[in-house]
Amino acid sequence: MEKIKTSHYRIEETVRLKDIPTLNTLGATEEELEEALSGERKKLAEFQNRMYAHGKYGVLICIQGMDTAGKDSLIREVFKDLNARGVVVHSFKIPSMLELRHDYLWRHYLALPERGKFSVFNRTHYENVLVTRVHPEYVLNENIPGIESVNDIGPEFWDKRFEQINNFEKLVAENGTLIFKFFLHISKEEQRQRLLRRLNKKSKNWKFSPGDLEERKLWDEYLKYYEEAINRTSTAHAPWYVLPADNKKACRLILADILYDELKKYKNIKEPQLDEDTMANLEYYKKQLEGE
Repeated sequence: MEKIKTSHYRIEETVRLKDIPTLNTLGATEEELEEALSGERKKLAEFQNRMYAHGKYGVLICIQGMDTAGKDSLIREVFKDLNARGVVVHSFKIPSMLELRHDYLWRHYLALPERGKFSVFNRTHYENVLVTRVHPEYVLNENIPGIESVNDIGPEFWDKRFEQINNFEKLVAENGTLIFKFFLHISKEEQRQRLLRRLNKKSKNWKFSPGDLEERKLWDEYLKYYEEAINRTSTAHAPWYVLPADNKKACRLILADILYDELKKYKNIKEPQLDEDTMANLEYYKKQLEGE
């Protein structure tokens, strides 16, 4: 199996998504990929336990991708060995009426991880510079002062929104949130095949919507805005990683490997030490319990 190099996937300079491969099997069989992922899951679970005891950091994992990119199954398979109380998944849909009465980042602030925990965003605050750029009429639902029609939403509006997102991430990073942003990069042909499987497999029919085909027609537009968002917001404290997602099992392993490879660099995340008096009397406490 090929060695996974984090730097190969992290975006540190301007990229063109069309130039980045969407398929990488890592030269491994499905069984080898599953076995390797199992090992990475265990390491992530052990890290999360230490981080919880340490109590000073939280981890925010942002997952973005085109429809059918495999976000749901990736989240299920990568994080299923973590303590159920240590990881919270937030799936952001169309904003509710309550959410629309606040700024667009409000609901994401509420979902940030507690210290010691992982929060996984299935779709993220980046929808506000992706879906709304393809469909700018959605912005009108936010009731922003000075935005009365789509004609009021010009380049300066999006510049400001990127600035706000960068400031948001900088703020939370400076206060102990470790941020990882992953774009699951699939090909248009692979999406076609996955949509067909939804139609052909009865148990998957519920996932299909005719709207999926309408959005698919806007593929190039979405890719353009994904590319801009990634290039404008990949920073040292909140980097983007572009993962080849045509092979789901390899994509899951790459994400898990990158996540642990980066988290283990935080050598200061350790279980707290017992105070000297308690340490000195451990044998006494054990004898008390054994003598009951």
